[in-house]
Amino acid sequence: MSETVRIGALGHGGDGIAETAEGRLYVPYTLPGETVAIERAGNRARLLGVEAASPLRVEPACRHFGTCGGCALQHMQRDAYLAWKHAQVAKALALAGVAAEVEPIVAVPAASRRRAVLTALRTRNGVLLGFQRRGSNDIVAIEECPVLVPAIASRFGMLRRLAEIALRPKRPGRIAVLAADNGLDVTVTGGGRADARLLSALGALAADPGLARLTVDGHEIFLNRRPEIDAGGAVLLPPPASFVQASAAAEDAMAAAVAAHVGDSAPVLDLFAGSGTFSLRLARRAPMTAVEGDAALLAALAESVRRAPGLRPVTTRRRDLFRNPVSAAELDSFGAVVFDPPAAGARAQAEALAASRVPKVAAVSCNPATLARDARILVDGGYRLERVLPVDQFVFSAEIEAVATFAR
Repeated sequence: MSETVRIGALGHGGDGIAETAEGRLYVPYTLPGETVAIERAGNRARLLGVEAASPLRVEPACRHFGTCGGCALQHMQRDAYLAWKHAQVAKALALAGVAAEVEPIVAVPAASRRRAVLTALRTRNGVLLGFQRRGSNDIVAIEECPVLVPAIASRFGMLRRLAEIALRPKRPGRIAVLAADNGLDVTVTGGGRADARLLSALGALAADPGLARLTVDGHEIFLNRRPEIDAGGAVLLPPPASFVQASAAAEDAMAAAVAAHVGDSAPVLDLFAGSGTFSLRLARRAPMTAVEGDAALLAALAESVRRAPGLRPVTTRRRDLFRNPVSAAELDSFGAVVFDPPAAGARAQAEALAASRVPKVAAVSCNPATLARDARILVDGGYRLERVLPVDQFVFSAEIEAVATFAR
């Protein structure tokens, strides 16, 4: 049954919030001040129509917006959208009791996301390729995507052909695509049995000059060239479907903020180092120790170091930093520490840092709430929060990156 509600605010996930007699209601694709027709489903609602629009409402950049679950905020005027993201970082810190002046947000342009994970399904009528509908397993077939780099957005036809070859009928699979500097790195999961016919058909795709590497269910089908990404003059060599910062512009902004804070400090410890986003840049100035739990990422980093002339020594260590954080006693030998954990943050590692004597710490985060929590731990341990730089890496989403720097 439909009803009319008024949107009072935006939640941290980008949904509009309506306060009703039955409680708080979350309505996607709405803006504060709007009156909208909705259909309830628990504490969430489906938007049926906008009866009174906000002056901040704009025409979405993509025809799939509102059905495809990939974007949350294409309908919001750009300056207001950036101000809202900036406020998410400031509010999270304030709620944690951390006093901070948040710098202006670094605005990354659209069509800059260089990695994507698409869902594909073979049907009798062809291949569906796209993103899942929000809150559903349904696939929204897409023909365009304003957030992806053209190297990916222009190759949906090729990816559908790949899915037609690699996937079993009626069984969805995932296609992870990275636009490396020297071609596309494509990884398929959920493929069919790797028999001779399948391998031959997949191998034929190697003639595509835009494809650098194809991996299906952990098997490398072909390697035209090793995918490479520039990392401040060194070469990042990401394993298939591994973590890479989503936008080159965002990565450069975050790396510059980290490097400016670390300065001439030495040696430097990089925690949750991945395949070397920060380690490779900082090793231009100082000896590095890179700690990461994924062996494949560490191996890729070690290979990058061997290929890069002029770096200071880089030591790699495999360690599960959630179960076994680097202790205060171990930390005390470093002049600076950088940590870039997953969205869950790094509570245990922050506690060890708070008990250490490390002069400088740089935290990189994709979650304002866990960043604020970890910042509170560091401040309580005697650190001074010097800088907070938000970065709009995931354009049109509710996600926001930030770099926070601390000193004793």
